[in-house]
Amino acid sequence: QVQLVESGGGLVQAGGSLRLSCATSESSLRSYGIAWFRQAPGKEREFVATIRQTSTTHYSESVKGRFTISRDNVKNTVYLQMDTLKPEDTAVYYCAAGRPILSSIRDPNMYGSWGQGTQVTVAS
Repeated sequence: QVQLVESGGGLVQAGGSLRLSCATSESSLRSYGIAWFRQAPGKEREFVATIRQTSTTHYSESVKGRFTISRDNVKNTVYLQMDTLKPEDTAVYYCAAGRPILSSIRDPNMYGSWGQGTQVTVAS
């Protein structure tokens, strides 16, 4: 089981920015791809972005150009920088660890470990 601890959520005005953090262990960062998902009330969990073991990154179309995922191998932390936030970005954000094949990176069932989630609320 991979330990993942998210932080950085909060309330922000539309157009603002937030940075989420997902802290894990050194071995986990080397061995797993780390993804961010989000879930709004009444909706399914939705893929946001991932950084794979090779450091390649992928984004959903809805956040491409606004969000940036990155990894700090010294702090063993994955970040999600969220800029130009919109009210529709409001959700609980989760980080997850897994080893999905490229065609499955957007499937939450491919990730075996999850953090507790952090709330992001974007006010209009």
